Amino acid sequence: MQKRLADISGNTLQVEGWNLVLTDAGACASPSDLSLSAVIPAPVPGTVAEALEKAGLFDREHPHPLNDRDAWYLCRLVDANAGNAVLRLEGLATLCEVFLNGRKILKSESMFETHDLAVHLHGGDELALCFRALEPRLGKPGPRARWRPQMITPQGLRLARTTLLGHMPGWCPEIQAVGPWRPVSLLHPHEPIVRDLSLRPDLLEDGEGRLYASLSIEGYVSEVTLRCGDIEQAFERDSHGRCTAILKIPGVTPWWPHTHGIPHLHEVTLIIDDVEHPLGRTGFRRLAIDRGADGRDFGLLVNGERIFCRGAVWTTADIVRLPGGRDDYEPWLRLAAEADMNMVRIGGTMAYETPDFFRLCDEFGLLVWQDFMFANFDYPKGDKAWNAHVEAEVAQFLSTTRLSPSLAVACGGSEIHQQAAMLGLPERLWASPIVEEIIPAVARSVRPDVPYVVNSPFGGAMPFSPNQGVTHYYGVGAYMRPLDDSRRADVRFAAESLGFAHVPQARTLSRHLSVPPVQSPLWKERVPRDRGASWDFEDVRDHYLRELYGFESDRLRREDPDLYLALSQAVTGEVAEECYAEWRRQGSGCNGALVWTLQDLLPGPGWGVIDSTGEPKPTWYALRRAFRPVQVLFTDEGTNGLDVHVINESNVTLDLDLEVHCLRDGWQKVVSGKLGLPIEARAKRKIACTDLFGAFFDTTYAFRFGPPSHDVTVARLTAPETEALIAEAFYFPLGRTKAFHEAEITASVAQQDDHWFLELHSDRLAQSVQVDLEAYRAEDDWFHLPSGAMRRLRLHPRAGTSAETVPTGQIRALGSRRVVEV
Repeated sequence: MQKRLADISGNTLQVEGWNLVLTDAGACASPSDLSLSAVIPAPVPGTVAEALEKAGLFDREHPHPLNDRDAWYLCRLVDANAGNAVLRLEGLATLCEVFLNGRKILKSESMFETHDLAVHLHGGDELALCFRALEPRLGKPGPRARWRPQMITPQGLRLARTTLLGHMPGWCPEIQAVGPWRPVSLLHPHEPIVRDLSLRPDLLEDGEGRLYASLSIEGYVSEVTLRCGDIEQAFERDSHGRCTAILKIPGVTPWWPHTHGIPHLHEVTLIIDDVEHPLGRTGFRRLAIDRGADGRDFGLLVNGERIFCRGAVWTTADIVRLPGGRDDYEPWLRLAAEADMNMVRIGGTMAYETPDFFRLCDEFGLLVWQDFMFANFDYPKGDKAWNAHVEAEVAQFLSTTRLSPSLAVACGGSEIHQQAAMLGLPERLWASPIVEEIIPAVARSVRPDVPYVVNSPFGGAMPFSPNQGVTHYYGVGAYMRPLDDSRRADVRFAAESLGFAHVPQARTLSRHLSVPPVQSPLWKERVPRDRGASWDFEDVRDHYLRELYGFESDRLRREDPDLYLALSQAVTGEVAEECYAEWRRQGSGCNGALVWTLQDLLPGPGWGVIDSTGEPKPTWYALRRAFRPVQVLFTDEGTNGLDVHVINESNVTLDLDLEVHCLRDGWQKVVSGKLGLPIEARAKRKIACTDLFGAFFDTTYAFRFGPPSHDVTVARLTAPETEALIAEAFYFPLGRTKAFHEAEITASVAQQDDHWFLELHSDRLAQSVQVDLEAYRAEDDWFHLPSGAMRRLRLHPRAGTSAETVPTGQIRALGSRRVVEV
């Protein structure tokens, strides 16, 4: 494995002033062969697509191939001092030759490896990076594969260490990753030089935090000390000259995912002869996988507590740039945390993200399920050079995240076992030494604190069986099963689930896709589909539109396109809330489910719950409600009646008030009940609604004695002292359409402490209330507003909005033609 030459000491200079030249594949063997007549500026770190887009030569919405030509990045190091230095290349996509002053000094064949090269500079040196066309390589024959996945093209990618983004038709834009996508820098190390720094935090069962550290030093030093928070520990040298330290913090404040506590972090500093070298922040937590007495379960334990993991699968902050900066990640991850997600998964079809990604997850209290970049293919066996690349990329990635408590699961890859099994191959052929031998050995060595999962999905009669281990659950979703399949499937842990073509908000559509839904080819281009399938994920959404609302989508699109669009925006969130109610209820065996995916790659009805502009879609708000740490929800138990469940994931006992009302015509109380409810920390309670009412009432309309007496049941969870609303749940015994009402909504805005609030009141139930404000985004949207109760929403200003700007806009409700002006 390639070691870094200077981990701590050294002055770093980010090289600038890059230019890009494109040539035919293989036309130029060295920089001296280039013609510089068609040079364009190129950002580094960056990609060819980014440089061409900035120059007006590339359209991400209609991309042209990028891996069929050679791309030369050229830079003169005008500010670099003469002498010895280290050239650090943190990511080269994908086949790259590196030239210094016309001499080739590196040939790299992996997008996922970092290279440190010792170089001697003369002053005014010329650096050139030639990214050779990948397409010719992909066409070369290799070892015979036992199976060929349909979703990825071409098949030669199984032999290339590059991202699959851009190579999955129907799944994402066909924008290939080419270029120095991670930083290129020069380091001028000076003594002492720290090599092979290893850090590992741990939390013991007695509450003691430990930070294990080791390093080697070149050059004379008299004292090396490790500091974490306010505690210091001196290093000791062993017989081999290596320095080690174990720093102990009794009763340390642990790190928690934000839904269950505070993600507490501690500063870590290396002190060498009184010179401080900040290393970042770390958190102390203890992780384990509970597979149950029979080995069938899969539950993540954090600090001994079982965590219901919910969140989404990460794609990329920008499909063209593939950026890795804090500012690129922060808006997406902040919205994930704001929605009470506590886990994001980086799937094997994506790309490794930078330490800044994990630092933000550390701060926001977001667990990270990290797949290594292996997906679907039958990868080579017994190839020593290939295995060396695997070991290098895995070790380097894990080393860069060594202090991050957010890294919670390390997974060999995505759908390798599933792909083989679904093509009918016997179990003995599913195995891959890469994910079952090579990667876990490196992971145990570098990050033994992180549980390892061989592949996602795995377990059960088939690798993808939802009732054992980890699954990718699309029973509700792509397979168009009834909503109750979310219970019958007995999902234990879904590393991905619920894929839909989620429709964006009206503001995004009007700015970026102002065409008739479904009927326009431009719209259909943005709808994800499985390659070769006769259906797409819009068909899936339309199926549940019929299931929940009773409308035939084809006819509704023709006769009432506005209602069709509004229902399409609402329905996927309603489905998600129903599924998560099943998975989070008391008695459920589910330990977590992540939606597919967090963000779109282009504006439109994609898989993302946040659109590519950064605007949350209607379903994001539904997930925010479904993910509340303190939650109330309903489950229909048929002739057993309607159960109400209350969940408290906090670490303290809560005193709550629970009210349940059955309403006729969306406003008239038919029956109701109220209960003061103390609920212990990390606890769930299940209560039959009839226990609240004190007598039998056909809440689910299961017995059908006479005409139905109500069209909606509402549960409200409030704080006794302030009557502040904590959570709500709604149940529609006759279906949602039967509870459409021409509600009269009143709306007003008020300012308090430099924050604007929207206050809403309705005379009867208003479904899927839409808040469309030009300069502000409401903290909740597409929510049901019951009669009588006032709803107060904080408004978040959009970029460029001053605190003096008075919110204005419109309020609508599903099933009503009324528009309320604010």
